[in-house]
Amino acid sequence: MTIDLLVLGGTAWLGAAVARAAAHRGHRVTCLARGESGDPPAQAAWVRADRSRPGAYDEVAGRHWDAVVDVSWQPEMVASALSRLAATTDHWVYVSSSSVYADDATPDAAEDAPLNAAHDRPGPVDRSSYGPAKVACEQRCVEAMGREHVLLARAGLIVGHGDRSDRFGYWPGRLDRAGDGEPVLVPPLEAPVQVIDVEDLAGWLVTCCERRAAGPMNAVGAVTTLGEVLTACRAATGGSPRLVEAGDEWLLAHGVEPWSGPESLPLWVPRPEYAGHMTRRNAAAVAAGLRLRPLARTVEGALAWERSLGLARARAAGLSPAREAALLAAR
Repeated sequence: MTIDLLVLGGTAWLGAAVARAAAHRGHRVTCLARGESGDPPAQAAWVRADRSRPGAYDEVAGRHWDAVVDVSWQPEMVASALSRLAATTDHWVYVSSSSVYADDATPDAAEDAPLNAAHDRPGPVDRSSYGPAKVACEQRCVEAMGREHVLLARAGLIVGHGDRSDRFGYWPGRLDRAGDGEPVLVPPLEAPVQVIDVEDLAGWLVTCCERRAAGPMNAVGAVTTLGEVLTACRAATGGSPRLVEAGDEWLLAHGVEPWSGPESLPLWVPRPEYAGHMTRRNAAAVAAGLRLRPLARTVEGALAWERSLGLARARAAGLSPAREAALLAAR
């Protein structure tokens, strides 16, 4: 069955992947976006609008939509879309985040884990309140549409070709730069890693629109380890660098930033306080049709993207060569 799908966005990374996947399946896709991140897929209609301005939804309000997909983390923006579109929309797919959960220490948690308190102040929300803002957005969706008409897709770390965060791509890029036998500083190799390829997530979101899947679901990949990620990176790059493993306490004592940002070690979070951060259950999403590609394919896509951008570029996340050299000298 062909559906009428409205993607609120559709020109940036995940939104564009959703629009492409839906158009590829023959659905009628409309993207509402400013276009600052690029153009939507050629097969999609484009309503150019700024969601922060009055009248942003005038061209799409009043029309019937089988499904709407929204990725925003600004509660007021989500609320404004719902106020104009909920009455004529059958199903709402909200891309939330695993950051809604209050507990990052407990491994193997499911969707019934406790949530952060919802952000409750007016106005734009900054990144420091990202998790509570996503909780507030979830609440707005359920209040406007009813639980049976809303999918809350709690995504984990989204990776793959097109990712500009460097939180995953740092590793295939770093190993690709390294010569055989060259030391590369790495966090504990047995640490859990849980990522989801952007194309797998986008395809599943379209499936959920088609099936009208509802409820909260952890949209996350299978749990693996950093060691397995680096093994896949070695296979993709064809190199044999020497991995120099450092423990959580050593990295913290030497001021290494975890997870993301300048001079960080991406994918690393200290344990035990973050032992559950990348170990959440995805059984509900898998039962709802989530299909995951092999880790090797995700690494290959990330490596191709890294090479297209340039391996020596300044990065949003990861250690600079000078900082890594200083840390290696201290080992």
